[in-house]
Amino acid sequence: MDKKDIYEHLARIYLDASSKRKNKSKLHPKLFKNLSLAAITCIFALSLFLFSSGFHKNKPFDSEIALILAPDPLKINFNFDPARKETFTLCLNNLNLNRFKTLAFSAKKANPLDLISLKVEFISAFKERSEVYFKDLPHKWQDYKINLAEFKGISDWSEILNLCFSVEEWNAKQKKGVVYIDNVRLIQ
Repeated sequence: MDKKDIYEHLARIYLDASSKRKNKSKLHPKLFKNLSLAAITCIFALSLFLFSSGFHKNKPFDSEIALILAPDPLKINFNFDPARKETFTLCLNNLNLNRFKTLAFSAKKANPLDLISLKVEFISAFKERSEVYFKDLPHKWQDYKINLAEFKGISDWSEILNLCFSVEEWNAKQKKGVVYIDNVRLIQ
């Protein structure tokens, strides 16, 4: 074997090795791209599954279709020296509530020592009124949900004028205080 044969043999080995390296480098980006797309697809499918079904018995991802009636917290600042009751009224402008089943809201009182009952009342355009009382509001936020069927005085939910939250003198231990109401919504 002479120098020329050795040189050609070494060149062939080198060129074969470098062409294999080029093929590998072309393979990796495609493989990486395909794996990335597969991973994104799996993550998306898993998140859809978890969102739609909930992943444990409390089902934190259950959603509710709701109409938000009060986007900001409401404050009933009562003082029973001149007044007998304090009311916060949400004007619903003849809203049709036939498709809704539940009224939901959160409430708390400012003074932990006070005993306060909250009156919740609907008034229809047909002058029908119905109320429900929530006794002994807590000092920390508590969620309340009530079926609209509990408001027995309303027979036609097609035109509701007002939703009222009231604190009455005979339902509060102290003469002065504050009640906070938040996240007022109607749920289908």
